[in-house]
Amino acid sequence: MREISPASGDSSGFDVPDVPGCAGPPFVLTMPDPSQMPVLICAPHGGRAYTPALLAALREGDRAALRLEDRLIDIIATRVAQETRAGLMVARAPRAVLDLNRAPDDVDWGMIPEAERAEALAATLQAGGTVRAQSYPSQRVRAGLGLVPRRVPGLGELWRRPLAGNVLARRIAGLHVPYHACVSEQLAVLRARWGTALLIDLHSMPPLPCAPGDTPVTCVLGDRFGSSCGTALMAKAFGALDESGWLVAHNRPYAGGYVLDRHAAPRDGIHAFQLEIDRAAYLDSRLVDLGPGADGVVERLVTMVRRLAGDVAAMGSMLLDMRPSDWAEAAE
Repeated sequence: MREISPASGDSSGFDVPDVPGCAGPPFVLTMPDPSQMPVLICAPHGGRAYTPALLAALREGDRAALRLEDRLIDIIATRVAQETRAGLMVARAPRAVLDLNRAPDDVDWGMIPEAERAEALAATLQAGGTVRAQSYPSQRVRAGLGLVPRRVPGLGELWRRPLAGNVLARRIAGLHVPYHACVSEQLAVLRARWGTALLIDLHSMPPLPCAPGDTPVTCVLGDRFGSSCGTALMAKAFGALDESGWLVAHNRPYAGGYVLDRHAAPRDGIHAFQLEIDRAAYLDSRLVDLGPGADGVVERLVTMVRRLAGDVAAMGSMLLDMRPSDWAEAAE
């Protein structure tokens, strides 16, 4: 088992500087060597490594941080990866620092003083963004949830002061660029070994509203309306979660974001979907700490991952001219 931390200088060749607002390494990759299945689980909104300065800059401090996090989904993802031996990519940098499920140019430029925008713009362009996005902000930016979140419902403005342009530039270079480069590299490694690879982008969501007497939605599977993942794999994921007793929604209200846009390439053998899980399913009644449902959530996800891994490996074996039995032997 390899654990790769960019702060240690051995993150697949990436030399990552300190990221403003993040205490320690901004993300950690854990990958069995050799890989045991063609699956990579990512938790881009699970980061909780706040610096005191970052918390002090938030108007509501811990309360705002809690609203932004996919609370403790990093723990769920880690337990699932440990039980299945899937690859795991966990962000340690909080979403308040930078949202890894946003494009590098999903910037609310009104947060940055005009005189300081040049350095931030250069960083977005170097990361693959466009100048056009500065004049035509995305829907996410207009809602206050861009690359650096600006506001959330019920709390209003998040920050006590403007965002320095050089700080955003350092966050893009030190977190966004190496995180997504590492994801791309690991998916390529999995595809080379197995013929096909699957990325599961794991998130959590607030409980969705439902009418009295109706069954609440427990999770939402997003595949960018059919463009990021093969139909058969999505059907398998639906089946595994539905059999567990969960009510599963498809693409509404979460179809996936930049992670799927950036990494999914089904025609090239890289499939990806986003999975949003109701926080009430695994947290306590305050939605703060792990609750009695956490073990059941892990068990359901382990079952889903194992079933999908078998299908993904079988798909890849056709491309690599492997015997189907090789999957069973490799998974031992």
